Amino acid sequence: MNAANPRAQFEQDGFFIAPAVIPADLIARVRSRIDAVYAGEYETGIPPCGNPKGAKEPPTALVKIDNAHRSDRTIYELVTHPALGKLAAAITGAKFVQAFAVQMLIKPPGGSDTGSVGWHQDQEYWDPCLEGELFTAWVAISDVTAESGPMRFVPGSQNWGLLKAGDFFSANLDALKQRIQQKSGGQAWREVAAVLPPGGVSFHHRLTVHGSGPNLAALPRVSFAIHLRTEKSRLREGVRWQDAGYLNDFNDPVGSPVCYRE
Repeated sequence: MNAANPRAQFEQDGFFIAPAVIPADLIARVRSRIDAVYAGEYETGIPPCGNPKGAKEPPTALVKIDNAHRSDRTIYELVTHPALGKLAAAITGAKFVQAFAVQMLIKPPGGSDTGSVGWHQDQEYWDPCLEGELFTAWVAISDVTAESGPMRFVPGSQNWGLLKAGDFFSANLDALKQRIQQKSGGQAWREVAAVLPPGGVSFHHRLTVHGSGPNLAALPRVSFAIHLRTEKSRLREGVRWQDAGYLNDFNDPVGSPVCYRE
């Protein structure tokens, strides 16, 4: 990886991996708040989307809870950490970076396929509502090892166009890979695993193909996907925010906090 020029690396590969970004003390505080939100404790009184309704047992399948930053001040602190916004701006050359959706992810141990995330492009899910410069910061809360089912990127796939051939919720990664390769016209396929320590971050382009396999480690793999936009993006003409699902109104300072402004 080209740590000296993250923007060049991001433009070339469609992703950038930064091993140390968020301070350890904040990661430790966020970890305890993840357990609280999962158990149904909402510090602000605002429930997240995908409300777990006070789950008490450890998860046996992938947990995806949207917009927990609206429910918890410590998670909001993570989403708006200055180091995250500054690096996001350096990678994209943006003058303005704003979060518009956040996903809290818990991948259970045990090796079950129910913890897998199918190959996909994020724009597949945003395309009906958003256009322009969109990307994701994926923050490791736990130690993300090769065994724990790390995110895997396909370098250069951001140049393949919007394929609409992926499926986040499918555990059949091999079948998805074949479908995506066919749709891409037989582009070469190579995978890079985002192995990260707690506080490490990977950034990926809205068209970069990515997914992850089961967690074969002994502990849960815990992370946040923070979806970001720059000044070169907008809500599609004719779309109303109330029809945008888990995506937060850009004018909502809590749901869509500004992470960086030049």
